[in-house]
Amino acid sequence: MIYRFDGFELDTERFELRKDGEVQPVEPQVFSLLELLVSNPERMMSKDEINLRIWGGRVVSEAVVSSRIRSARQAIGDDGKSQRLIRTIHNRGFRFVGELENTEGPAEPIVQLADTDPANPGSTASPLMTGRPSIAVLPFDMLGADPRYDTLADALAHDVIIELSRLHWISVIARGSSFRFRGPDVNLQSAAQRLGVRYVLTGSVMIDDRRSIVTVELSQAVDGRVLWADRLEGSLDDLLSLRLTIASRIVTALEVRIPANEATMSATLPTANLDAWSAYHRGLWHMYRFNAHDNEIAAGMFERAISVDGNFARAHAGLSFTHFQNAFLGFTRDQDNDRRLARVHADRSLELDPLDPFANLTVGRVDMLTGDLDRAATWFDRCIELSPNYAFAIYNRSWIDAIVGRGAQSEETVTRAMALSPLDPMHYAMLSTRALSHVVREDYQTAGIWAERGANAPNAHILIVAIAALAQELAGNREAAERWASRLREPGSGYSQAKFFRAFPFRDEATLASAKAALKRLGL
Repeated sequence: MIYRFDGFELDTERFELRKDGEVQPVEPQVFSLLELLVSNPERMMSKDEINLRIWGGRVVSEAVVSSRIRSARQAIGDDGKSQRLIRTIHNRGFRFVGELENTEGPAEPIVQLADTDPANPGSTASPLMTGRPSIAVLPFDMLGADPRYDTLADALAHDVIIELSRLHWISVIARGSSFRFRGPDVNLQSAAQRLGVRYVLTGSVMIDDRRSIVTVELSQAVDGRVLWADRLEGSLDDLLSLRLTIASRIVTALEVRIPANEATMSATLPTANLDAWSAYHRGLWHMYRFNAHDNEIAAGMFERAISVDGNFARAHAGLSFTHFQNAFLGFTRDQDNDRRLARVHADRSLELDPLDPFANLTVGRVDMLTGDLDRAATWFDRCIELSPNYAFAIYNRSWIDAIVGRGAQSEETVTRAMALSPLDPMHYAMLSTRALSHVVREDYQTAGIWAERGANAPNAHILIVAIAALAQELAGNREAAERWASRLREPGSGYSQAKFFRAFPFRDEATLASAKAALKRLGL
């Protein structure tokens, strides 16, 4: 449908706003608000209805609603003073009062036009390949269900949108826009183009003999490639009571898969064309390699991102992380300066986005680095409050519990982190923390098993190897302990007992004494 008014055309098929034939830039959420108002000129749209249709019922502030109304007015040449086209009904809602012309007739066929990259004439740069990642959750399909459960699929997709909206690093299309693309025959690439997103999440819900089966797929919009899929089965009662749990599991998986794909895509872009977000994700890829060379490259990428966008909170958090690694693992000589810079960039990240879990986490990790574990714990708890499924923060909280001697609590917490993010780049550290949770309880045989797994995991660094040597020596497995100890004795390993206990400052005197004695027996 095309709505024409005051020289504008609101084309709902092409998802375009045009002025005298020229396409006007407009955010998807603002477009949806315009469509809602323009398609209902005969009545006032209450604030509650706008909230339901645009934000899916999610609680948003008056300031957010006012901001979107202001943007909608600006897009069509209106303002809050004249209110020629969008009128405010005081304390009640809004109404479109412009004069609509002929609204009949289908839109013209969509023609895909590539944007030319001015820095590289002759090339094309897709808007889906640059900037902050964005996702649309389409309504899930309901398969073979009792009519009583017709709304269950929509409810589950809505819950996923709400959970995704808690994340500050990704743009999420509102339900009012994404739910326009319904049914198994939707062309995902076309839907993604019209919604302006890089990723699309689809799913289905099937109810069969009191059992529920939920399937989900994450697709890359540019080529329709499926990046991740999962299938969740259980009783119908479980589905009804655990909708939020299912949504959280999906979101947790996307937190791993989307950044990993972003890093892969950014690595294929010429360095001269990297924008802040691509530079950030290339930096993440190197940051999680946990060696001095990659950590230096990561720092350079984060600095590049900040040079492009000085207010990029997560780039500052990433740069803080690299300085933390320098100090924690001894990658540089001036570790005092690295601790200082880790604090500077963590604080700046938090200042820019106090609600970003990654920003809060980096502040806590700096406190870890300086030995203030109690203060660090409060930051990790805040991270978990902001994002209850943030595995990285949950793992860090578990690490502190192990260091201060709360072994059982540490094991419970790190087990949760591992379940939430089984493919996490910090998986080696989670395994080793689980080993420490047994060390502090003097369950050395179990500690040895988990420590071996941690040291054999990808990205394990020299301090993780030291935990394996320590745990196996405490367990009386001298042969295994010697195998790991030999790696610590290699020239250039970077290991020292002083470095180990700076990194793992056990508070329990008995644990500290046992650990020092075990390392001494190994000549470490």
